[in-house]
Amino acid sequence: MKRRACVIGAGPSGITALKNILDEGIEAVCYDRNDRVGGNWIYSEKPSHSSVFETTHIISSKLLSQYEDYTWEDHGEEVADYPSHQQLASYFQGYAQHFDLLDHIQFETTVKHAERISNDEWKVTIENKDGQHEEVFTDLVVCNGHHWNPRMPEYPGSFDGEFLHSHDFKKAEPFRDKRVLVIGGGNSACDVAVETSRVSKKTSISWRRGYRIIPKFMFGKPSDIVGSGMTWLPVKIRSLLSQLLIRIFIGPNKNYGLQEPDHNFGQTHPVINDELLYRIRHGKVHPKVDIERLDGHTVHFKDGSQEEFDVIIACTGFIISHPFLDDTLINYSDGPVPLYLKMMHPTMDNLFFVGLFQPLGCIWPGAELQAKIIARQLAGKWSRPQNMEKRVEKEVNHPHYNQLNTPRHTITVDYHVFRRQLLNELPKDWVSKERKDLQPA
Repeated sequence: MKRRACVIGAGPSGITALKNILDEGIEAVCYDRNDRVGGNWIYSEKPSHSSVFETTHIISSKLLSQYEDYTWEDHGEEVADYPSHQQLASYFQGYAQHFDLLDHIQFETTVKHAERISNDEWKVTIENKDGQHEEVFTDLVVCNGHHWNPRMPEYPGSFDGEFLHSHDFKKAEPFRDKRVLVIGGGNSACDVAVETSRVSKKTSISWRRGYRIIPKFMFGKPSDIVGSGMTWLPVKIRSLLSQLLIRIFIGPNKNYGLQEPDHNFGQTHPVINDELLYRIRHGKVHPKVDIERLDGHTVHFKDGSQEEFDVIIACTGFIISHPFLDDTLINYSDGPVPLYLKMMHPTMDNLFFVGLFQPLGCIWPGAELQAKIIARQLAGKWSRPQNMEKRVEKEVNHPHYNQLNTPRHTITVDYHVFRRQLLNELPKDWVSKERKDLQPA
C-alpha cells in the first residue's frame, strides 16, 4: 500500500514533521486552522487563537532554539540571544518557504475527526470554507500542540470581576489602572505579572508553592548555554549544581517576599525571567500566597490576608487535548502519556505525536529529531522495537525528573538527555559538525 501521511498542525512541530516525511518521498498533507505556519508564535488578538502575547520573547537562547536543518544563520536574520515572537514567526515561515512546504499545507482548515478504520488506514474529516469532507491516509501525525486548551482553577465562592485565563491575555493595555491578581508561578504567570504591572493600578501574583526563578544570563552567557556545559553530569548532580547556582545568583526567595521552594530543582518547571524579581523589589508586583476563597471582588488568601481586585488572570496551564480523536482511543488529559520516545503509540504503529513533550528548554529541536525517526519508519529505514509496551512502561515509570504529581508535569523531559535518546535512533553521522557540543557521548 502506498503511504500517505496526514499531519495535523503547521506549528514548529508540524512543519518539521511535514518536511522530513516529504524528504523520504512519502506523500503528505498538513492541515492547520491558521492562515500561515507558526502555531502559537503567530501573534493574534483573536480570543480563539492561543497565541503568544504582544511582548513575548522566547525563554531559551537562540543556539538551543533552532532546527539542525535550518539554523538562524540559514534564515539570514540576525537576532538577539533571546529572539522575539515576531522573529520566531519569521523563522518558521522561512523554514516552510525554504523547504517548499506551503503547497502541501491546507490553511484555514480544521480537523474535525480522525477515525482508524483499519490497521492501515485513517479516515480524516476536515472542515474549511468549502464545508466538510473526508480524506483517507495510511498514517496520522499529530502536531496540534499542548498549549491551547486552558486549564482553569476552581476556588470556593465566586468572583464578580473579570476572570480570564492567560490563553486570552494578549497585551497589558486593557488592564490599565486596574487591580490585577495573577495566579501561577510558571513562565506565563511571571511574564503577565511583569507586563500588567507597567500599566495597572496594582498587580499581585499568587503562588501556591515556592518556585525557582532562573536569570536569563549567568556569567555573561544565556543560562541554558551555561547549563549545557554540565550535560556530561548525571541529571541529579546537574540539578543540584543548578540549584546552587540559582541560590548564589538570586539569593533566597524570602528576600523578595516569595515562598521558598519545597522541592528540588527539576521537580517543577523552572521560571526563566529577569524582570519579576526586579519589579517585586521596586514595589510594582506584590507577592501573595495561594487563594483560600473568592467573595465578590474580595480574594481571601491562605495566610489570612484579603484584598480587592478588578481582574484575575489565571496562568494555570493547559489541558493536553486531541478533540479530533475519540476519548476511547486516546485521552492524555490527566494521566501519564504512554508513548515511546514521547511520540509512538505502543500498539498502533501508524499513529504518531510530534512535540508532545515539555523540555527544560526548547521544543522544536527535539521535535525535529522525532520527525526524522518517524519519517525513517514510514520509509522502511527504521524498525519499531518489538517490546514497545515494556519500553513505554519504563519511560512512564522512570522519567528524567521525578516531578510533582500534577497534570502539568506528565510530559517533562530533560532537553539534553532526550536529545541523546533520539539521536541514538538516527545514523551516527547525522549530527551537524557545528553542534558538536550537543552530540551524544
